[in-house]
Amino acid sequence: MTAEDRGSSGVVLSFLVGALTGAAVAILFAPRTGRETREMLGDHLRESAERGRQLGEQAMERGRQLSEQAIEKGRELAEDAGGLVDRQREAIDRRRERLAAAVEAGRQAFREEKEKS
Repeated sequence: MTAEDRGSSGVVLSFLVGALTGAAVAILFAPRTGRETREMLGDHLRESAERGRQLGEQAMERGRQLSEQAIEKGRELAEDAGGLVDRQREAIDRRRERLAAAVEAGRQAFREEKEKS
């Protein structure tokens, strides 16, 4: 964990501790009865849980989309690499054929010169 990560987690932790402290003080000095406060807290808790569930679903969907995009990009890169390999293989084959033809022409020329002598 880097110093920046520790600093960020410290800020988040401080925020959460402050929020919990503020909530505790608000409950102690609330102008409502205990029953009303509990109902209000229960409503807020249910709303927060629903929002959390929705955000979790959105995050999962976005993760699926990013995963699909990454897989598609990987396929494209693999196809591009395969095409490059094929083109290089063809270029090597052409060079090999030209070299073989040049060697054969050199042998033929040598034989012809040898026959003249």
